[in-house]
Amino acid sequence: MYLGRVIGCVWSTAKAPTLEGLRMLLVQPLTPDLQNTGKRIVCTDCTGAGAGEIIYWVRGKEASFPFLPAEPPTDTTIVGIVDTVHLGRKAGETAAPAGPGPVARKRARKS
Repeated sequence: MYLGRVIGCVWSTAKAPTLEGLRMLLVQPLTPDLQNTGKRIVCTDCTGAGAGEIIYWVRGKEASFPFLPAEPPTDTTIVGIVDTVHLGRKAGETAAPAGPGPVARKRARKS
């Protein structure tokens, strides 16, 4: 699962019949320190998340699981809304510089 922030809605007048009735939201991926990382993505939503909320999202085959028994052709889905984030740092400790997100690290290793 990955962290993200909902930054908008996607409106579509025409889409695949298997996506009819599914909400699609624009999400900015985040680091654990809640800093922006990576490109914005479009996610289907099964939680009712709204603009500005911090969310969990999944990618790949698991993205269709919240909609079972239907299996819409989606690659990213919001599966949870985050209430709080605790990083487990000691008092006065500062965050390490935000590096690339999980996707960027995987791509960098392959190069």
